[in-house]
Amino acid sequence: MNVTHTAMLRDSVNQFVQLSDQDWELLVPHLTYRRLNKGEFWLTEGKKEQQIGFILNGNMRHYYIHDGEEKTTYFYFENHLVGSYFSALTDQPSQLTIEALTDCLLIVFPYRTLLALYDQSHSWERFGRKLAEYLALGLEERMAALLILTPEERYLKLLQENKKKIIERIPQHLIANYLGITPVSLSRIRARITGKK
Repeated sequence: MNVTHTAMLRDSVNQFVQLSDQDWELLVPHLTYRRLNKGEFWLTEGKKEQQIGFILNGNMRHYYIHDGEEKTTYFYFENHLVGSYFSALTDQPSQLTIEALTDCLLIVFPYRTLLALYDQSHSWERFGRKLAEYLALGLEERMAALLILTPEERYLKLLQENKKKIIERIPQHLIANYLGITPVSLSRIRARITGKK
């Protein structure tokens, strides 16, 4: 395992909680690599999540399928943890699919390992709580945006916040899907915004 890669993962974990070297070393033996080619799936609907991934390079999306239509709800980029957290947490089949939008390299470890670390270390247990809080906040923000904001306001939020990677690196038809509109509607929104400048 490349030292630079593990340092990237540790830095990501440290954004939630500062781990001692001793706590960190509890996880290291369980780390492996996983490569996904563009179009490959990390997880498909109906499968149980077994692992947590950390993206070293590439980007991914997760989506639900409803009445035969894909509903994109999240994009993942470098330095993101990835997985169906609710499936892992409940040991139920995933309701979502996670797909590689580019070739991806990830560090992975079993979710059961993380559960064991919660029992071995207060720092890891705190990490689990902080991670759950982070996911809950993101979910509430996403729900509020879909219910309260217009499509144009949702697009402007992508431009103004820390989500510019979506604009820069995700195909337009998937951005439209994420915003809950058609590609044609997105084109009109972009034209209006450009016209206002």
